[in-house]
Amino acid sequence: MTFDPQSLRFDANGLIPAIAQDHASGEVLMLAWMNAEAVGRTLATGRVTYWSRSRQAFWVKGETSGHVQRLVEMRLDCDGDCLLVRVEQTGPACHTGRRSCFFTAIRDGEEVEIFGVEG
Repeated sequence: MTFDPQSLRFDANGLIPAIAQDHASGEVLMLAWMNAEAVGRTLATGRVTYWSRSRQAFWVKGETSGHVQRLVEMRLDCDGDCLLVRVEQTGPACHTGRRSCFFTAIRDGEEVEIFGVEG
């Protein structure tokens, strides 16, 4: 069966959340948004492409930073309203310079930074 990005369940803004996960380690790297065209571009090129809600433009991960995400596999959740993008990540995934955007844990009611900037 051929996949059609239009078959996904997009929100009222035409977007779907996409969770980026390191394919080798299973580490969750980040969450961003895609529209149908970003999904299609990602599948066609193998370079993960998101939709920037703030800039209202496509964003190819690593295009300016060099911190590229190469698509290994795209998965759909059971409802078709969320994507899991399994990637090979070059460099940090987070704009703060950290490997993952999820670098703050809540422990005993306090926010704790659990890893720092790479480098």
